[in-house]
Amino acid sequence: SELRDQVFGSLSKRAAEMLKDDLEVMRPVRLSDVQEAQQAIVATALQLKAEGKLVIAGSGDDYV
Repeated sequence: SELRDQVFGSLSKRAAEMLKDDLEVMRPVRLSDVQEAQQAIVATALQLKAEGKLVIAGSGDDYV
C-alpha cells in the first residue's frame, strides 16, 4: 500500500528490514486494542504540547 511504502521509505534499510521482520511474526490485534493505544498516544502528545515540549502542526501553521 502507499502508506506502507511511505513508512518503509522513511526508514533506513536496516530499520525497514527489522520492521518487516517484526510484522511477519506479529499476531492480529483487536481493533479496540488499537484504538486504546491510539488514544494513549494522543493523550501523551497533548500533555507534551501543554508542557511546551512538543509542537503539533495544524492547519494554517507554518510547520511541516
